[in-house]
This record gives sequence, structure tokens and C-alpha cells, in this order.
Amino acid sequence: MSAKKRISNAFRVSSIMDLFDVGPAAAVTVIIAVLVVATSAIIFFVRSAPPDEITISTGPEGGRFQKTAMKYAKILEENGVKLKIITSQGSSQNLQRVKDLNSGVEVGMVQAGIAEAEGNEELISLGSVSQQPIMVFYRGKRLELLSDLKNKKIGIGPEGSGANFLSKKLLSLNGIKENEGTTLLALDGEEASKQLEAGKLDAAFIMSESTAFTTLKALLHSKEIHLYSFKQSNAYVRKLDYLNALSLPEGVIDLGENLPSSDISLIGPMVDLIAKKDLHPALSDLLLEAATQVHNRPGFYQQRGDFPSAVEHNIKLSADATRYYNSGKSFFYKHLPYWLASLLSRILVFFVPAFVILIPAIRLILSFFRWRVKIKIYQRYRELVALERKFLAEPDPKKQAELRRYFDRIEESVYRMRIKGSYADQIYGLRGHIDYVRRLVGQKQAES
Repeated sequence: MSAKKRISNAFRVSSIMDLFDVGPAAAVTVIIAVLVVATSAIIFFVRSAPPDEITISTGPEGGRFQKTAMKYAKILEENGVKLKIITSQGSSQNLQRVKDLNSGVEVGMVQAGIAEAEGNEELISLGSVSQQPIMVFYRGKRLELLSDLKNKKIGIGPEGSGANFLSKKLLSLNGIKENEGTTLLALDGEEASKQLEAGKLDAAFIMSESTAFTTLKALLHSKEIHLYSFKQSNAYVRKLDYLNALSLPEGVIDLGENLPSSDISLIGPMVDLIAKKDLHPALSDLLLEAATQVHNRPGFYQQRGDFPSAVEHNIKLSADATRYYNSGKSFFYKHLPYWLASLLSRILVFFVPAFVILIPAIRLILSFFRWRVKIKIYQRYRELVALERKFLAEPDPKKQAELRRYFDRIEESVYRMRIKGSYADQIYGLRGHIDYVRRLVGQKQAES
């Protein structure tokens, strides 16, 4: 027998009637219920499949954010998911792209402090993945305080970058504003570095999100340019709670040349992975797995295992990320390939509950139709009992004959009832009681 024919037979009304010993109405209702639940489960199953492509907004070409995303992409590709990388000016632009429903960007790297406390209800955080210090390079005599940059020419990072956002905050805290003798130029790290070397800038605020490490290293090697040490780092951290006090140890850049020549105090925010609220749970786990592989190592500003971290700033940590940090990947994703784990997880989520719903639903449907049959049988019993009482209490032979005819109609209706085999005992019991009442009626008439 072909598979198609077997399926056809399985859904035949007569087959359902024979299987459950019910009438056609009950069988049709069971079939409809099965089809509705099964169709719903299949639709949700298909729609719940995680996409095989996701887009992330990073930073400028060659910057740290972009290089990090490229490492993510390699890990995701091994699991059959393509990570499309879009460059940007930095954190602020990344945040706006993720917030924009029509941007096509699902995930962005955003430094803490960029997002406001309100207005981000449609976003979720996957946690923090790294530290992001802001570095102030300057020319000339030793810079004691940032307030000494007043009336200077300063590069503050391109519009849309974290450097631009944070440098304005720090300068404002020191009473420095543009057009009050101080010139602020929105330059990227590469251009700011060139202008510093050429003596066209007095200082530049630079962050690695938009600047290549080779550029930072070249600035540290320069004899004319110095890296500012935030001796008031603890005060800045108190003023801006999303900042952290960091330290660049002596010699960590180049031990041979002892760069830097002393410990440098720095400040900076963490970098968060921000996503749209409807990010698929499987992709959330996959991104966090990639982040763990990329960021779990020790670095200039962190120890092994510090990142990724379940640190929440102004954007709420997602439930999926919280579960991942608490217990890691789910059982299937730990032991099976990504595609198979996703498939089995969705089967458990949609088809197992479908069966859990369907089984009691079928029992309820069958119970309803069986209840209807029992009601019919009980109704005949009530009529029979009432008729018996009336007949035995009726002395008039004419009225007895009339009641006898009504009794015959009850008996005839019982014989016409179409009842399945599972109710045979009740039907035969009813017929037996009808015969018993018939004998009483006969005796009554004989005595009359």
C-alpha cells in the first residue's frame, strides 16, 4: 500500500468511527481538531526556523569592531549562518541602525553610555564583550588635567562614533565647549593621527572601535606625541557611572622598548552587543558562543574569563542571554550540530505541545459525543419510569390504552436509535427494562 493511500485511509471518517467506536459527527470533529492543531503546529514550526543570515553594524574599515565581527563571522559560518558585516562611524550609528526597523541590521556593537535610559524598549542586550578605553594623545608639555586643553585644537572622533560622544562628555565636565576658544574637529583615528604628527592638532581623543591597532602603536612610539594618564580616573568613574577605571601596564605594548614607559591610567566604557527584541533565541546563543570564543582570552584590560559578561546598562539583558550566562547552551546545542539542535528544539517546542493539547482535546470531543448518547438513553429511561408510574396509578382502561400507545412509541424510538457497540450493554439493558415494564402493564390490564 502506498504512503499516500495509507494517509488517506487514516483520515477516512469510517476509520475514525471504527477506531474510537463513535458516530460520523464525532469522527468528523476529531478529524477537524487533528487537522487544525497539526496545521497550526506546522505553520509555527516553519515560521520559527532561525534565519541563515544576520546583519551586524560595526565600525569603520580596519577598526577593532569590524575585526571582531569578522571573527564572529567565521564562527557563525561554521554553523551554517552567514554574518553580514556593515561598517559604520561607530557606536552611535550602530545603535540607530539597530533601532531602525527598516535598516535590516539585527545586531550592533555599542559602547555603554550611548543608549539613553528610556526609548529602547524594542532593543535587548546580549551583555558586555570588552572594555573600550578612550585614549587622549597630545603634543607638547606634560598634560596634567583635561581642562588644560582649553583653547586648543582637538580631534574628537567622527560623528556617530563612541569617541565623539564620550570626548564631548569629558570635555564638558572640564568646562570646555566648542566656539569658546576651543576648536573641536570630527576626525577619525587615522586622520587625527596624521594631523597630530604634522602638528596641526594639539590633542586627539581616539578609541579602538574606529582606529587600527597599528595606528595606536605608531602614536605610542612617537617621540613628539604622548598618551594622557587620567590621574582623576576615579572621579570620572563617579561622574559617569558607565565608565570604568582601567590601567595600561608599563611595557605591555612593547617590552623591548618599554612602551608605555610607566603605568597609564585610563577610563572607558564596556562594549555591549545590542540586538532587536525579536532576535531568534538560537541566534542569540550562537552569537554569545562566538563572543565567548573571541573575548574569553586575557587582554590589555581584562583577565581570562572576564568577557562576555552579563552586565546590564541602559538596555535590558534579554531572557535568552540571562539563561545562557546562568546555564550555558541548552542540551541539544551542547551535543549536536547547530542545524540539528535547532530542528530538534523546534520539534519539542511545537509538536510535543501539539500532541499534549491534541490528546485531551480528542478525549474531550469523544466524551462530549458519548455524553450526548447517554443523555438520549437516560431520557428514554425517564420517560419509561414516568409512564410506568402513570399507568400503574391510572384506573381508567381507556386512558391505560392511550398510555400503552405512548409506551409503544418509546419502545419504537429505542429500536430506531443508532448506537455504537460500546453502548450495547446500556441499550440491551434499556430493552430489558422495557420488557419488564411491558409485563407489568400486561398484568395490570389482565387484572382490570
